[in-house]
Formats: sequence, C-alpha cells, structure tokens
Amino acid sequence: MTAEATVGPADMHHFDDETGAFATEAFAFALRRARSDIEGVPLGHPRTPAELDAAASGLRITEDGLGPNEVLRVFAEVLEPACLSVDFPRYFAFIPAAPTETSILADMVVSACSIYAGSWLEGGGAVWAENQALRWLSDLAGLPPSAGGCFVSGGTMGNLSALVAARHAAAARRAGGTGARPDRWVVVTGPSSHASVRTCAQVMDAELVVVGGERLTGAALRPVLAEVGDRTCAVVATAGSTNLGLVDDLASVADACVEAGVWLHVDGAYGLAALAAPSVRHRFAGIERVDSLIVDPHKWLFAPFDACAVLYRDPSVAKAAHCQHGAYLDVLTESGDWNPSDYAVHLSRRARGLPFWFSLAANGTRAYADAVEHCLTTARAAAELVRLAPHLELVVEPELSVVVFRRRGWAEDAYVAWSRRLLESGLAFVVPSTHAGETVLRLCIVNPRTTVADVEAVLATLA
Repeated sequence: MTAEATVGPADMHHFDDETGAFATEAFAFALRRARSDIEGVPLGHPRTPAELDAAASGLRITEDGLGPNEVLRVFAEVLEPACLSVDFPRYFAFIPAAPTETSILADMVVSACSIYAGSWLEGGGAVWAENQALRWLSDLAGLPPSAGGCFVSGGTMGNLSALVAARHAAAARRAGGTGARPDRWVVVTGPSSHASVRTCAQVMDAELVVVGGERLTGAALRPVLAEVGDRTCAVVATAGSTNLGLVDDLASVADACVEAGVWLHVDGAYGLAALAAPSVRHRFAGIERVDSLIVDPHKWLFAPFDACAVLYRDPSVAKAAHCQHGAYLDVLTESGDWNPSDYAVHLSRRARGLPFWFSLAANGTRAYADAVEHCLTTARAAAELVRLAPHLELVVEPELSVVVFRRRGWAEDAYVAWSRRLLESGLAFVVPSTHAGETVLRLCIVNPRTTVADVEAVLATLA
C-alpha cells in the first residue's frame, strides 16, 4: 500500500490543494506584515471579550473544521488588529520590540523544521548555532571562554534558572563547610530590581531583602550581607531597570559579593543589549565579574518573541542544579554532550535562539551596534525635547534609552485619560508609570525605526 493510499479524506497531516492555497495566503500575509518599508502598519486596538465574540462570531471550533483560509481571514481581519503591534514605531510603553525582517522570516523557517532543541543528540545543528549567539553575548560581557548557557522564554524564567543555580552552589558550599542548609535562603537585590525577582524568590520560598537607595552599590550592600550572613544564596543587580533605565554600580557590587563569597547575578533583560553600543559600554563596568546574567534578544536585540539568554560563568554549576534524570533520559545525560535542557528550568524547548542567530549572522555585529546606538541617539534627542518644553520636566537623566518625565500640573487621572486618547487615536502607545509615589510618563525607545519626529508627535499632544 502506498503512502498516498493511507491518507484519509480528513487527515490533517497531508499537503493537499487546500493546504497549498493556505500556504500561499499565509506566506503572503506574513511577508506583508514583516516588511518595514510598507507604510501604515496600524498600532492595533484592544477589544473586549464581548466585542471579539461578536466580530469573530463565525469562527468557532467545530467538529468538521472551517478550513485554514477562513480561519486566516478572521485572524487577519479581526484577531490580529485586536493585538497591539509591539514593533510599531510609536509603541513606547513597557519594553517594546523590533525584530528584524531576517529574524521574523527565520522564525517561520525554524517552525517549519520541527526541531527539538533540548538536546545535542536531537538538535545539534540548532544548538551549535544558538551557542554561537550566546558566545557573542558572553564576549560582549567579557565572560571567560568557558562561559555558556541557553535560551529560555523570558526574563522571569532566566532569573529563576540563575537563582536556582545560585542556591545549589550555596548549598554545596555549606555542605563542604558549615553543613545544614538554613531554614530559608535569602536573595538580596536593589531598589530598582524587576518584579520577576520577587516572583522568583516566592517560587523558591526564599526571603527577598531589598537594599535601600536609588541604585544598588557595594557600600549599601555590605552591611546587609553582613547582617544576613551565610543565608544569602545570591545578590541580584540590575543593568538597565525597566522603569527608569538605571544601571546598578556593578563593579562595587561585585567587590562586595567576592568579599562575602556570594553569587552575583545581573538582570540585564533590557539594558545589557547596550553592551553592543560603545557609547554606553562603560556604564556596565564590572559585568565581566558576574556569576550569571540574563539579556533578552526579544527586547533590544531585535529578535522575535520569545528569547532570553541566561549565561553562567561556570555552566557546570548550572548543570548540576538543573539536569533532569530518568531512565528515558540516560542516553542524553550520560553522553557528555551540551544539552540546553541542562541549564535552566525546562526540558522541552524550541530552538528559540535560532531566529536571533539568523539575524546576527546575516546582518553582522556592526549592524547591531549601529542599531542600538541609533536608539540611544533618539532617546537623547527625546530628552532634549523634554528639556526645551516649559510644561515638561525630566524626572531623571536618561542613562540608556528610557526617558522619564512629568507634565507639569497633571495628576494621575490626567495622565490616564491622555494615554487612553492616544491609544484610541492610533497615534501611539504610552502608559503612565510611577516614581517615588508620583505618576510620570516614560518613553522606552528600542526600535531603530522610531524617529525624533515620532517623539515630537507624541510630545505635541501634551501641550
């Protein structure tokens, strides 16, 4: 019996004429959406569940199915427009993204290849390429040739994976010294750490101690470490805080951690991309001394969601903490191969670092440096526009590409109403934030397609 004869009329795993027609439409849609040279890509607009129920009333999961072309039509006409385009040039809220065309199309290629990238045995080619991208990031940070890690879904999972490795290392030190583990481990962090650090501590059932001050420094950290003692399993510093874009004093923090014998992890999910930019690289002095770090290529390194790189100075410590064991895994764990599943809280994983590697290899590292520098230049210009406007005022001097400012005379309700009007008009997406108890505005600029004119258009609405 031939393979063709075994295919039933409703077999999903069969490339027939309908699938071919869908492929043509799907590729055309993806290509249109990926092209940055086409004007008028809308910001999008959130819709309520009731609105989507009504607009997509013809799209329901049925016993016989609707056909792929009909489902794509509803997605293109109803569902995708109800999502905000994070790569829209005037998307300034949270941390936007601006994947390159190469990385977007590469993501399609990677998905088509159905690669399991948790082990070298099954995905060695993909893992090799991911490791090349990780090596570039390690070199930017000045980590030793032995450093390595893997790509995970995002900063939360990257921070958690690094902190689990830190806890394992602390427990091993205790076993060789004072013995028993403490009743509860402690994670020490600075005032501008990301919310995910608190979440990680909760997941690990660790106590979180936050050091006071504007940013984490060695001077402020030392007395805290002395008080907590050997219950500390890790210190988490921040390299580019989400809210203000601030960088902790990494060099002095590293000094304090070395003196105390404590693991230093740096959350650089957003900010460490700026290591590619010579103009601000000095802000990260001391990064070469960390035990672990994270940086998200899906933020300021122009990769599609989702990709966070977690890197370890000594990957063997991370492997000891994370490697899963089971009879069905022995063929992998006993091979001695580099298996990405051994370096984070995961087992199954897609080759999420491959689109980043594609773009990095295709465009070259100079293009990345130029793109990051362009964003920094735009952010500096935005800050100058704020300085020149009598009704606006900078809250802090920008260190990277986050510009935080206030509109004089406004209270929280005025900011919220303005933000809503801006989104409803489709002009831009900017949401209020807070600093020191005050409602403020922030523009996060990580899209090289964002221009000074885009910033001017938004600021003009604040007059």
